[in-house]
This record gives sequence, C-alpha cells and structure tokens, in this order.
Amino acid sequence: MPECNIDAKGKAARLVGGVISVLAGLVIAGLLASQTVTLGIGWLTVAGLTLGGAFAIYEARAGWCIVRAIGIRTPL
Repeated sequence: MPECNIDAKGKAARLVGGVISVLAGLVIAGLLASQTVTLGIGWLTVAGLTLGGAFAIYEARAGWCIVRAIGIRTPL
C-alpha cells in the first residue's frame, strides 16, 4: 500500500466524492439503458464517473492522494 499522505478530513472528502461519483455513474447508466436520455458520449461518461469514483474510494481507504503524491498541495 502507498504511504499515507492525507489526514482524516481528506479521506472523508475523497470517500464522499467517490461514492457520489459512482452513484451518478449508475444513475446515468440506468437512464441510458432505458433510453430516457441519449448522449453522444454517454457510456464513456458512465465509465469515467464509475472508475474515477472507485479510484477516489481507493484513495480514501488507502489514505493516499495521487495529486498530493506528485507534489501539488491540496486545501484538505
């Protein structure tokens, strides 16, 4: 596991953001599957939201942030 580089506040923010992103991906997937909404890049949007959210959840669980790891200071 990578070295911890975020505190509890940062972990919570990443976890909440990740869960919201995954849920949004699932909602959009349902809308696309039922043909309620048609988007040109709809399934790519679903993949991006779901994978990005899953990665944020991993960051929260590991206590590690890729942005901080490359040297960018984040406010949390």
